[in-house]
Amino acid sequence: MSTELPFSFARKNNLVAVRESEQLVCLLITDATPIEAIIEAQRVQGDVEIKLEKVSRESLDQQLQTLYTHSDSTSIENMDDLDVIDLATVAAEASEAEDLLDSSDDAPIIKLLNAIMAEAIRSNASDIHIEPFETQLRIRFRMDGQLKTVLTPQNELADMLASRIKVLAKLDIAEKRLPQDGRIATKLGGRAVDLRISTIPSSFGERIVMRLLDKSAGRLNLSDLGLPANQLTVLEELLKKPHGILLVTGPTGSGKTTTLYGALSRLNSNHRNIMTVEDPVEYNIEGINQTQVNSKAQMTFAKGLRAILRQDPDVVMIGEIRDVETAEIAVQASLTGHLVLSTLHTNTAIGAISRLRDMGVEPFLLSTSLLGVMAQRLVRRLCSACKVAEDADEKECEVLAVNQATIHHAKGCEK
Repeated sequence: MSTELPFSFARKNNLVAVRESEQLVCLLITDATPIEAIIEAQRVQGDVEIKLEKVSRESLDQQLQTLYTHSDSTSIENMDDLDVIDLATVAAEASEAEDLLDSSDDAPIIKLLNAIMAEAIRSNASDIHIEPFETQLRIRFRMDGQLKTVLTPQNELADMLASRIKVLAKLDIAEKRLPQDGRIATKLGGRAVDLRISTIPSSFGERIVMRLLDKSAGRLNLSDLGLPANQLTVLEELLKKPHGILLVTGPTGSGKTTTLYGALSRLNSNHRNIMTVEDPVEYNIEGINQTQVNSKAQMTFAKGLRAILRQDPDVVMIGEIRDVETAEIAVQASLTGHLVLSTLHTNTAIGAISRLRDMGVEPFLLSTSLLGVMAQRLVRRLCSACKVAEDADEKECEVLAVNQATIHHAKGCEK
């Protein structure tokens, strides 16, 4: 465990104190550690035995990350008490550099990040984009499929925000040259939320995207998805089939997984064994056994699917068919009495067949196993408070293939 050396002191002087026993403290130093800092560190430790150990700068940085990222000041387990805060005001308060890991929870940069995440959750944003440029930092939320700029503070905040996020996501704060992935778990208003973190180097700092997954989004119903009545009827009839494959296709962010969750909720009952393999598990559904892919543990879609098929399932949901092996197992599962639901990255329904053929699935197997393919897009809903009705002009009628129509536009309002 680390001893009472402030993070700012340890980082500045390339020195870490590690207590090995009640009466023994090891000071990790590098060639760049000042002798004055060593003397001061020895004085702070009091009446204990001190031993010095020289390590590389990379090793010291790793020790700094390991020992200081678990302090109380890094906790973000619960944001329930976070009030609604004006982001611009908090960003202005965070203008001066500070030692993130040596700060209290009231530090401006910590308040800023908490406020950004809380505002994103309240806005039902799916992603937070943090993008450093030459003169400013741009923070955008993806809402209803479109990005919206919510804050443009000064660029000096970029490194501090990146470091804070890395601390919370248990990433290597010293590594700025390579992409990294991690996660943060928090709560807001009793809602459990997971944030998936992705960092990548850019010209003016590290670009970060945070994907928000509301673990307590509640029961998802097919009737809430906005499907036309005739399509909803067809989908419900397909879900009554005892076996076969049903695919949902579309680009990233088009709501494919949400549709599958709605289908699972419709199928969920005590007389069915429903199992999933996902990357990641986006929503927890009571009564459904959900398994998450873990590449570090070599838990792939194919391996998870094989294991699930030995668990006597009635319905299997595969988060995504990504490779030949998963496609082959999914087809075989559908031919042996299982209803298989999955997504595929194609833009059209007919494109799913070509994609599966490219993966090596034989046409005669597809013809007997494929129940249906649904291609979908995410359509933005107009604000009910400010939308106005207008007669469609000639070009709009041509697009809609009608002679006349009434369409609605949103004028824009505070809501």
